Amino acid sequence: MKFRKFLAAGAGAALAFSLAACSGGGAGSTSDSSASGDDGAMMEEGGTIGVAMPTQTSSRWIADGDAVKSGLEEQGFDVDLQYAADDIPTQSQQIDNMITNGVKALIIAAIDGTALSSQLQAAADAGIPVISYDRLIRDSENVDFYVTFDNYNVGVQQATSLLVGLGILEADGTTETGEEGPFNVELFAGSLDDNNAHFFWAGAIDTLQPYIDSGVLVVPSGQTDIEQAATLRWQQETAQKRMEDLLTGNYVGTDEKVNGVLSPYDGLSRGIITALQNNGYSGTVADGFPVVTGQDAEVESVKLIVDGVQYATIFKDTRKLAEQAVVAATAYLNGEEPEANDTETYDNGVKVVPSYLLESDIVYADNVQELLIDSGYWTQEQVDKGVA
Repeated sequence: MKFRKFLAAGAGAALAFSLAACSGGGAGSTSDSSASGDDGAMMEEGGTIGVAMPTQTSSRWIADGDAVKSGLEEQGFDVDLQYAADDIPTQSQQIDNMITNGVKALIIAAIDGTALSSQLQAAADAGIPVISYDRLIRDSENVDFYVTFDNYNVGVQQATSLLVGLGILEADGTTETGEEGPFNVELFAGSLDDNNAHFFWAGAIDTLQPYIDSGVLVVPSGQTDIEQAATLRWQQETAQKRMEDLLTGNYVGTDEKVNGVLSPYDGLSRGIITALQNNGYSGTVADGFPVVTGQDAEVESVKLIVDGVQYATIFKDTRKLAEQAVVAATAYLNGEEPEANDTETYDNGVKVVPSYLLESDIVYADNVQELLIDSGYWTQEQVDKGVA
């Protein structure tokens, strides 16, 4: 397999603080209102920082918003946290209002990474630093810093978990078992307007392609391009509909069965699983249910993993991501440059944006306790109920 690594050498400086009220991951208030902190904890004047998040339909984004807000408040800032309901005009207006209201910095998880040019120019004109959060903002020179995970490696991990689940790789994710298949798989990608979706796809396809070329993996639908596999706005319902169409067009009325599905996000995974169940697939992976991957360790999917229905997910500890966003914002407002550990990978079409990349982990049923519960990301009760 071709494992290309984007993560630059050097781990960066140790984080200067820990976030409060983060245990439980997705738990916490979903209010969009501003909140005051202890002004002057880090800076003489404090001030307000604008935080623009894409949606509250995902427990992951609620957790991100809460963690960033909490960390900024610990540093003495007020926070204007807004969610945009996955609506581009709403997010644009929210950011416009933040700039008009005089925020000192912006932390933005964009819905469409190409749709904020006028807002970014207004921020630059006002001397407001812009930190792109997890999703790279594209086609603008007015992006100062990027905090995210090693997104190519996330795709490698998604594909690796699929290969492990199918028995092609040993549990270590590197040793081949000699299994020759063939296994029928279908491929899903994220939203094409999210830059991360392309990195996830590249990492996954680079990992799977040798097995497709050798015939160990077969894609009966023939849909192997990202444009064919894409899921606009990462919508669960869209993924469910596409999976149902794939089943109807390529499996129903034949002897063919789906053995695995590459899914780049837990919400899509749940839609895919529902489509499979509606078409006669039942039981657990141990019983022959298709191997379905995921991402974000959403508690609803973690429960499905524990129950043996979803096979795996990728855990990106958003508490650490939030910490890095706060570190970057604090550095700018102290007149400093935040430390990057990657200055080559993330070209947004106009400039290479200095970035801080974090590592992720594959979650299987046998390490849910270690990675998610013992770390305090989710509680045992939340996992048991599948509710944040």
